[in-house]
Amino acid sequence: MSLNTAHVNGGVLIHAGECILLFSEDVSMDFSGQDNPAFKGTKVGRIYLTTHRMIFNNNKQNDPLLSFSFPFVTLSDVELEQPVFGANYIKGKVRAQPNGNWVGEAKFKVLFKKGGAIDFAQAMIKAADMASRNGPNSPPPYSPPAGPWYQAPPPAYTATPTGYYGWVPPVHAFPAAPPVNSVYMTDMPPPYPGINAGYAGYASAPPNQQAGAVGFNPNLMAPSEGKAAEAAQSAYYDPNRPQCAYVPPPAYYEPPPTYQEANKKNQ
Repeated sequence: MSLNTAHVNGGVLIHAGECILLFSEDVSMDFSGQDNPAFKGTKVGRIYLTTHRMIFNNNKQNDPLLSFSFPFVTLSDVELEQPVFGANYIKGKVRAQPNGNWVGEAKFKVLFKKGGAIDFAQAMIKAADMASRNGPNSPPPYSPPAGPWYQAPPPAYTATPTGYYGWVPPVHAFPAAPPVNSVYMTDMPPPYPGINAGYAGYASAPPNQQAGAVGFNPNLMAPSEGKAAEAAQSAYYDPNRPQCAYVPPPAYYEPPPTYQEANKKNQ
């Protein structure tokens, strides 16, 4: 689990290949068992169930906890509570990921003020079970998303009628989708397994390279070669899985000419 790594521009930030299954507004989140001041007090905001994790985004922008990521691989003891008086809620434990901006373990409680806790809990448990078949049982080291990020395409946050391997998330209980301008995506793949197969893991992306760094001298390369070199330097891999690597796709187009260049051609 990571702290303050799943928000940007007032919206939620997801990984390439990650999709939002369910979305709900006006939920409250409480934590216990942690001395970190960011976990103190009741948080109110939005909650997302994705193919890889649960994400909470705080409505209060001056709170030390703006977003909280719960990868399925970090969860344990997840249960649905149905008190006689009061709204149903989900509780459980979450472990910190290395480099996730906090350490240890915390207990959490998610209360759905508008209902839907039963459907959300069942969907989360189902998704977590499916994800457990595709990766390790312990949290891998976390690498926060590095820019650039952009508005996610609609398939990343709209319901999939065919579902996933025969399972269809209960979108009837959560018919609302996140606002179009509130879902952002990074090109980095998820650093933990999800319900869709193909998880390969990855290590931290390399530090930002300065122009003229070793192996890349833009003054000695044609524009197309420079783009290829930049893509190669932004590639990254998991040393524990040397057979797998992620390399950004090459650019197959050149930027349009400037206004001055276009006018010169017409003169």
